[in-house]
Amino acid sequence: MSLVVGVHGVGNHVRGRAPEEVAAQRAGVWARSLAAGLGRPLAESEVAFAYYGHHLSRGRPVAQGPDDDALDRLTPDETALVAHWLEALDLPEVTAQGRLAMPLRHAAEMVAKRFSLDGRLTRAFVALCFREVAAYLRAPDAPARTAAREEVAAVIAEHRPRIVIAHSLGTVVTYEALHAHPELTVDLLVTLGSPLALPHGVFHRLLPAPAERGVRPAGVARWVNVCDHGDPVAVLRPLNRYFDGVDLDLQESVRLFDFHRVAGYLRSPALAAVLDPHVPRA
Repeated sequence: MSLVVGVHGVGNHVRGRAPEEVAAQRAGVWARSLAAGLGRPLAESEVAFAYYGHHLSRGRPVAQGPDDDALDRLTPDETALVAHWLEALDLPEVTAQGRLAMPLRHAAEMVAKRFSLDGRLTRAFVALCFREVAAYLRAPDAPARTAAREEVAAVIAEHRPRIVIAHSLGTVVTYEALHAHPELTVDLLVTLGSPLALPHGVFHRLLPAPAERGVRPAGVARWVNVCDHGDPVAVLRPLNRYFDGVDLDLQESVRLFDFHRVAGYLRSPALAAVLDPHVPRA
């Protein structure tokens, strides 16, 4: 039994290593980051990690270092997801002539400028992010989607945590896993940098399909969402405009200083304040 189960976002697949090894290593990283934010020790045994990245990478080519042309090789489905995201960001330069009226490379540059991000890193991240999102959401019954969802559910069932913390695409996988398994109960679900509300690209593809609004999974006692003002993946905001059962929606500056990475969230005062009542003091 662990206090926390963490669920990763995009860009966490590690080739050539056993999933159990990756999960153990990432659990330690998350435990140290959470402890730094809380300002008190948190044993690595108190954090378990749901690693599903390997399920989304099967059949995909191995990247050979940085790829400046990755955006040019996105599939039509991946490109459509990027287009939905750009529309949600409402960048005048991108949307003035309709959805994706300019090359993806130029659109990514506009995103980088809007959020004061490095242009090359932004292009690389956009390609990586939407490849993985598309791999998960390709079809309701896609094997990769089922395997990733069941992986997360199995880790929660095994460790019976009081708290589940999910980041980025992991918020989508966790949302579906908890809905698919209403017997799983957690005191607190924390979503970080979540794209759950992204219209058409994510929101309208969720399982179960939202009628007009999404709903908190039955086994979750409390749901807190945290998004940074400078996180362009966490659209639209606030999340409680699109989902019933979000008890607290924190839109604060957690000073990410990097594109959507989880470390800034895990160490943030905003998350520490949410977790503090649930984490026993030594």
